[in-house]
Amino acid sequence: MSAQGKIVITGASGQYGRQATDMLIAQGLSEKLILISRSPQKLADRAAQGCDVRYGDYDKPETLAQAVAGAEKMLLISGTRVGARIAQHKAAIDAAAAAGVKHILYTSFIGIDDPTNPAEVRHDHIETENAMRASGVAWTMLRDAHYADAMILMAGPGMMPGGQWFSNAGDGREAMVWRDDCVASAVAVLTTSGHENKIYNITGPELQSFGEVAALVSEITGCPLVHVAVDDEAQYAIFDAMGIPRRPVDDQYVGGIPWNSDDMVTFGEAIRGGYLAVCSDDVEKLTGRKARSVREMIEANKDMLRAAAKGAPQPA
Repeated sequence: MSAQGKIVITGASGQYGRQATDMLIAQGLSEKLILISRSPQKLADRAAQGCDVRYGDYDKPETLAQAVAGAEKMLLISGTRVGARIAQHKAAIDAAAAAGVKHILYTSFIGIDDPTNPAEVRHDHIETENAMRASGVAWTMLRDAHYADAMILMAGPGMMPGGQWFSNAGDGREAMVWRDDCVASAVAVLTTSGHENKIYNITGPELQSFGEVAALVSEITGCPLVHVAVDDEAQYAIFDAMGIPRRPVDDQYVGGIPWNSDDMVTFGEAIRGGYLAVCSDDVEKLTGRKARSVREMIEANKDMLRAAAKGAPQPA
């Protein structure tokens, strides 16, 4: 590890970036870390831990060249603005190539090779991957599955009081993954050799439908939850009623999530069509331990879900 070059992490003040930084600091690499954020003040704690905190903004490419200078590897964490990310990511890739970064890792998404995949996120991710391949820099694609955290921890509490989970995903199946396992896989690639120009599918251990996950929640919590299949228009109407914008809005959160309905409805359509039915053991190959299951996440959070079912107030 003493020969480890510097690692630059984009979007380092977000959840994924913070978790990755925690894991790397735990390996004694704080002085090897360059952390980029458009809000560096959010990373004052990281500067105190010995990390090099720098200002950089995807939307201001001129800020990125200096931000990535001196790094050997870059963890390019996907931006949150669906539909605007291609230009943002390309700016970061171009800056890394110009600065002599040798290896870029990208948090991509499963199932994007098929051009008929309707998920809006597909376009952003495949075009970013194409830009990485064209950059001349070694690359690794970390194609993450749907986060179990998003469904169990973020959306779950809102579904429990009514006992119904409305979605347009039908009976489609996917292998939802813990975000922790995605981050641990990225850290493994950053700190070990032999990952250049490889694609990893970072998924949970089994394919499940939303109906099957709802049944698990019912079984483990003792509180009824059923999946109610709706069509795409009904799904839009549900999100509209929640105040979720159809297109992404920077820094707009509903229930703590920066979501938009065009993204989520096409996501459900992709699940329904089988485009996200990808399951691999890449988490175990990279980290040395098996990917954790949706069941384990429900069990770890059953008290929170039970409290939500009884109408306990949830954090804003």
